[in-house]
Amino acid sequence: MDKDALLDYEYPDLDPVPKKLNTEIIPQCDPTADDRLYHICISAISLVVMVILAVLARRTKSGSKQRGLLGLLSPVNFLDHTQHKGLAVAVFGVLLCKFFSMIISPNPLPFLTETKNKQNWMILGVFFYPAFYYPLLACGTLHNKVGYVLGSLLSWTHFGVLVWQKIDCPKTPQIHKHYLLFSSLPQIACLAFLSFQYPLLLFKGLKGTEKNNVTEDLTCCYYSDYVKKLLKKKKHNKISLSNTETPKLPQRIMNGVKSYIYTPEEAFRFPLKLAISGVVSFITLYQVGLLLIIAVVPSLQIARLGVDEDIANVLAGFRIVLSPDKHEVVRIVVYYIWCVEVCYISAMTLSSLVNLAMFMRSMVLHRSNLKGLYRGDIYNVYNCQRSIRASRPALVCWMGYTSFTAAHVCIAVMVQTMVFFLCLLITVFLIIIPILHGQNLILFQVFWSMWPFWLMILLSVLIQHITSKFWFIKRISGTRDLNNRGNLFLLTYLLFPVNVLIGVILAAWRMMVTALFNIVHMGRMDISLLNRNVEAFDPAYRCYAHYLKIEVSQSHPVMKAFCGMLLQSADRKNNVAQRSRDIEEGIQLVQQEKKQVKVSSGKRARSHWQLIYTLVNNPSLVGTRKHFQQRTATDSFVNGSLKGSTKGGDSKETCN
Repeated sequence: MDKDALLDYEYPDLDPVPKKLNTEIIPQCDPTADDRLYHICISAISLVVMVILAVLARRTKSGSKQRGLLGLLSPVNFLDHTQHKGLAVAVFGVLLCKFFSMIISPNPLPFLTETKNKQNWMILGVFFYPAFYYPLLACGTLHNKVGYVLGSLLSWTHFGVLVWQKIDCPKTPQIHKHYLLFSSLPQIACLAFLSFQYPLLLFKGLKGTEKNNVTEDLTCCYYSDYVKKLLKKKKHNKISLSNTETPKLPQRIMNGVKSYIYTPEEAFRFPLKLAISGVVSFITLYQVGLLLIIAVVPSLQIARLGVDEDIANVLAGFRIVLSPDKHEVVRIVVYYIWCVEVCYISAMTLSSLVNLAMFMRSMVLHRSNLKGLYRGDIYNVYNCQRSIRASRPALVCWMGYTSFTAAHVCIAVMVQTMVFFLCLLITVFLIIIPILHGQNLILFQVFWSMWPFWLMILLSVLIQHITSKFWFIKRISGTRDLNNRGNLFLLTYLLFPVNVLIGVILAAWRMMVTALFNIVHMGRMDISLLNRNVEAFDPAYRCYAHYLKIEVSQSHPVMKAFCGMLLQSADRKNNVAQRSRDIEEGIQLVQQEKKQVKVSSGKRARSHWQLIYTLVNNPSLVGTRKHFQQRTATDSFVNGSLKGSTKGGDSKETCN
């Protein structure tokens, strides 16, 4: 580089002669609340809590098929859209944070002090921690005051001990002195939520506002509200000519921004697993981003502070002479390392913002897909005919959907950070810094030396566009047709070699755009990174498609509203029969009851017919219909309506 240009350029306020490095040695910290003793005690307490809950379950569910400890093996109904989602979301968040800390820690299990065979103990830890935090979730299963008290005590214990340990040992030698402290913040937040939520549920239970009905999912007003909105007549407004016109650019930009903003709707609730997946994805983004920042940025800072005058001799050994003055060489190297650090932090920030935008867009698309499948619009959601029913691969994908989401976000953040970092390095060191210095314009010199080639490409493209608009297309009475076809064929032949070169540029640009699109959307499972015709080969999208099958077939809101009304009708009939057997009420009361029964039966009949009409196109109930079971296996159905196999080639493509 030119010495005068370097001396004239003002670098940031970076010390050219770094001070002597004072490396802080962090000793191994042992908190007063010993982690090993804590896990042993809390495991014993959790076992006692599970025994108490099992006894309560045997008493409260004596008439049910689920009795004793077996009744606690399903603490959360993942197919219930009406239950409180906070407890399950918080426990999954705690479990995910513990999983990340287990990977980083030299001892996967707190009971061990040896580091041999870490992978074997890590496999055991993968199954230990879900069982360890299981009582936190099981305490809210019975909707019982005793369960809420036990959940409050258990969550307070976990929260208090964790905060105590972090206060005693805020600095640890793993990766960075404050890494374990920052990585435990989501875990502390989730435990704090549980410590607040369980007392709140207990308070509602004491006031009598907490519902503990077993069939609360079917009797909830959410499903009936969904059906009312579905059957509500929509007002058809007259569309003016101005509304049919193509929106202008500002309006299109506004619509694009709104498509990334999720606005809640009263008659729609997200499934529990989607809510858990959203929180898990956010925690994964935080944990991976924190790890990438803390693992790289402090090392760059140490390298920048450790640069001294010996770096000039090192560079001279590679025949790189930045300046005769060693102090100036130190200043230049320090400035370049600082640029690398800024590029890395910017890449990490850009990756986090991109993933947050993808999260918001996924929520909008999830709602659109679920509502589309609820009304039987299968082809528009999947772009091919699918059978919406439970199956072995669909159930496997449904069970692992939340975990797969966290894994895809983890890989996406790392890949995006690497790619964005390389792109920023190329931009900074080949474009920005050379322009600021006025030297080493290598990239610009290469492009300038090829100016005849770029001029030829530009003129060829302009000629084709101009001649196509003014010479080869004629407009007659509002229609368009080709004109001067002989000259068109001649120009096509003459520009064939040039268009080959243009095609090479377009192919390179296509590869860049495709790679950038796939990298940006890598963390999303709700869209395929492949062509729509081969999207079944995308394992992430295939998992998402199977997940939707289970959710729609097992948790259709119209189906649950119909089942809820049947249960209410059965309860009314039992009450009427019980009242009719009471002789002491008198003949007049019996006659009044008969009138009420007639009136209520008429209302029930109308409601049932409305629901049956809505359920005709429900794909989740097709397999249970009598006429469907009598059909052969070769028959097909479209959106819940049976159709025989058609002849000819006009049938829609089906995919599994």
